[in-house]
Amino acid sequence: MRALGIDFGLKRVGLAISNPEGTMAFPRSAIVRTTKDKFFKELLDVIDGEGVEHIVVGLPLALDGSDTETTRQARNFAQRLGRRTPLPIELVDERLTSAEAEERLKEAGLCGKKRKARLDSQAAVIILETWLATNRPCAT
Repeated sequence: MRALGIDFGLKRVGLAISNPEGTMAFPRSAIVRTTKDKFFKELLDVIDGEGVEHIVVGLPLALDGSDTETTRQARNFAQRLGRRTPLPIELVDERLTSAEAEERLKEAGLCGKKRKARLDSQAAVIILETWLATNRPCAT
């Protein structure tokens, strides 16, 4: 099952796509948000073009697990997306994904603007990997 991971942000939205087997996640270019209509068109084009069957949106909870303003914004985004596509959408706890994404990019040797440009999509990879790990089909 091909799944799309989304790291929601007010300026950029990081994306990651799974392989068709749903075993690995790969970064896609982030979408820079301009207008709401343009943003959703770009996102729906990715969903259609990649044959996505499931959407996973990162839920930015506070470290203690409570909701924040950003948590509310991510939930609202998931609801708005749900009105535009019939695909199932799940929310996944994304606490500390940006820090882990930053560390992975540092280890890969990226620095400065290159690292910043890829940070949101790398966070989306981690969000999607988290979901895939708990929703992977069992081998028979």
